[in-house]
Amino acid sequence: MKGEKIDISIVIPVRNEAENILPLAKELESIMEREFAEWECIWVDDGSSDGSLALLGELARADRRHRYVSFERNAGQSAAFWAGFAEARAAIIATIDGDGQNDPADIPALFRTVESGAADMANGYRLRRQDNLKRKVSSILGNGFRTWLTGKTVRDAGCSTRVFRRECVQSVPRFAGMHRFLPTLAAMQGFKLTEAPVNHRPRLQGRSKYSIGNRLWVSLVDMFGIFWLQKRAIHYRIKTRSDFESDRRS
Repeated sequence: MKGEKIDISIVIPVRNEAENILPLAKELESIMEREFAEWECIWVDDGSSDGSLALLGELARADRRHRYVSFERNAGQSAAFWAGFAEARAAIIATIDGDGQNDPADIPALFRTVESGAADMANGYRLRRQDNLKRKVSSILGNGFRTWLTGKTVRDAGCSTRVFRRECVQSVPRFAGMHRFLPTLAAMQGFKLTEAPVNHRPRLQGRSKYSIGNRLWVSLVDMFGIFWLQKRAIHYRIKTRSDFESDRRS
């Protein structure tokens, strides 16, 4: 694919999702082939202990549009997303989770919103969540507190279905939990956000890695860090400047 213009890079983090990788890859291929001339999918194996890495190797060998990065050990979803962003070659990047609950069919519409210039980041929100009560409560509490403390950006910051220009994530601070605050971090840099309802599906294979214990309380603490960043962020507009090109030539 070297030298070819890639329309979109899809980044998918996976941890112990051996049952979901190939079905999701097949579904993704069917949708992307209809919508894009050139695309790539970057899978990031976050230290899986099942057969996920072997499947990703088979997938990459069979289809050059699939690439993967594998961590030595579990580093977390934020690290996985960041590694995928670093590998992405397209100007526009999409993200979904690797558990099959996000619908790849939502990506093209979000892509068109970003490509048209209507927004720099298009975020999905799960209109009808297919999760158990514990995860729904965790999400409601997290989104509500996030909005109260850091201001409203999007209604469902926990939804991984989003499409954005590469510039939106190039300068964001790297920290565990970063992926939950991408809309807020993009808005802090002046990027334009929008959101749209997306499909959310029940998990059919594998087990969820998240719970109130390992997700809600950590994200609540992270929000105070984001609040501090917002208050201490540097904002300025340039009134005028010299012609730097002329200065260098003379």
